[in-house]
Amino acid sequence: MTTTPTDDPADPSPDPGPDAPGSAAELADAMTRAIKRIRRQTGWRLEPYGITPGQARALRTLAHAPGCETPDHAMRLSDLAEKLHIAPRSATTVVDALQEAGLVERSPDPADRRAVRLLLTEAGRAAVERIVQVRDEVAQEYFGEVSPEDEEVLLRVLRSAEARFLAAGPPRRSADPGAAR
Repeated sequence: MTTTPTDDPADPSPDPGPDAPGSAAELADAMTRAIKRIRRQTGWRLEPYGITPGQARALRTLAHAPGCETPDHAMRLSDLAEKLHIAPRSATTVVDALQEAGLVERSPDPADRRAVRLLLTEAGRAAVERIVQVRDEVAQEYFGEVSPEDEEVLLRVLRSAEARFLAAGPPRRSADPGAAR
């Protein structure tokens, strides 16, 4: 039985459980803890701006899309859902909140009247700047004591692992353990 890594900030070095030191499972547990802490801190810091982590991801994705400020080239809602790896209905909910906050505008797609394109507003661009600042601050606090050389190695290793994972194709799901009964 594997233990679930704790996310208790008071416990800087939770027991990794039965995994051998230096194993891939221990690495995955350490990454999970880091990601949870970074996401939580980022979420707390975005809260005063009324932005959730999901909305921040959507805004950053829109900001990085070519033509995000021109109606003819803005990203479609369906493309946003795909890039975020969420259902179109979930993307609609996120965009509804962003539109209500004045951070994005919907525009009809001139090529397909059923489709909607998303435009960042001036307030949306300012929100993206705040998001970038918050993310940088949180990352600096978390990785501040890590040397630039170690950061570079970690980034190279993670990029390499991701590339190998993607090159292998979609992962196959293992059989449901309850199905054999």
